[in-house]
Amino acid sequence: MESNKLKELKKYLLSLKEQGICLAFSGGVDSAFLLYLCKDLNPLAVTVKSIFQTEEEIEFTAAFCRKYNIKHKVITFNPLDDNEISTNPKDRCYKCKNRIFALVKRESLQYGFSNVLDGTNYDDLNVYRPGLKVLNELKIISPFAKFGITKKEIREFAKADGLDFYDKPSNPCAATRFPYGTDLTEEMVNKVKAAERFLKAQGFSDLRARVHREILRLEIPKSDFYPFLDKKNEIVPELKTLGYRYITLDIEGLRQGSMDN
Repeated sequence: MESNKLKELKKYLLSLKEQGICLAFSGGVDSAFLLYLCKDLNPLAVTVKSIFQTEEEIEFTAAFCRKYNIKHKVITFNPLDDNEISTNPKDRCYKCKNRIFALVKRESLQYGFSNVLDGTNYDDLNVYRPGLKVLNELKIISPFAKFGITKKEIREFAKADGLDFYDKPSNPCAATRFPYGTDLTEEMVNKVKAAERFLKAQGFSDLRARVHREILRLEIPKSDFYPFLDKKNEIVPELKTLGYRYITLDIEGLRQGSMDN
């Protein structure tokens, strides 16, 4: 039986159709499920492509929109050209989101669509997310947060609808892999993305590779510790070829926002 939350959400989305729906589509589970709910409402999906994302994420957004015949615009944005972002200040997320959603809003207005949506969920309101301030300032609509729908519920709803991305791991932007105050370069970002790509190919789909100068600190679920240690003789030498001197396994395991402390 469909939950009351989901019923109310669908009614709300239908009410936005006449003025037009533009969705900031990152390719994560939240925005993907929201776009799926909007697919019959003639939405516009806008993906802002940057070095902070993986190519796999961008490819996913394109394939998803082709599958459901959704209008899709991809805008290229280089955050490293902006000194207020590339220096990775404490409020980097706010500044980066501000640029990104301004681009999405501009695209929405060109199509004459009044409503700009994003996939922020109810859980996001209770953690450190400097970028949330932008949503209020630019009047971005977050339907999941509005109806109190959590990440767990989104995954459950997506699974019930037979969507194969329901268990897709979260993948925050690559800038979150570096301490605040680090001057980010294209080489540094590409190296950490290469490290995570290699680890995923080894079977570790949910992870963060955190960079502390010449140390690469790996966060994986504690249930993956033994499989990781079984493969350490293959993993460590490969990661060192990327230029990291020390490879460490964080015994606290995978957790959100460990660079925010």
